[in-house]
Amino acid sequence: QLQLKQSGGGLVHAGGSLTLSCAVSGFSVTTYPMSWYRQAPGKERELVAFISGSGDRTNFPNPMKGRLTISRDAANNTGYLQMASLKPEDTAVYYCYAPTFGRWGQGTQVTVSS
Repeated sequence: QLQLKQSGGGLVHAGGSLTLSCAVSGFSVTTYPMSWYRQAPGKERELVAFISGSGDRTNFPNPMKGRLTISRDAANNTGYLQMASLKPEDTAVYYCYAPTFGRWGQGTQVTVSS
């Protein structure tokens, strides 16, 4: 069964770092692309990071560009989003997404305090 199960997130002070995980079942994370989105209260869901299936292409649209690292671990079949220099405006629910299959993770809350 195809499933994306997220973990990580939580409360962090401004300037801090967090790593989000997306454990996948049903397909290989090192074969298919993965994206990360976020949705703040009252705002639309927006793309923050993308990695191609082969891993040779990544994309980090604004506004988190330069503060993110996206990666995959074949052994754990898990995708990761490392976030650094977090700001209060980064507070949102973060989602992993498998675009090939149209499947979302359940979302995880990230709260950045000032």
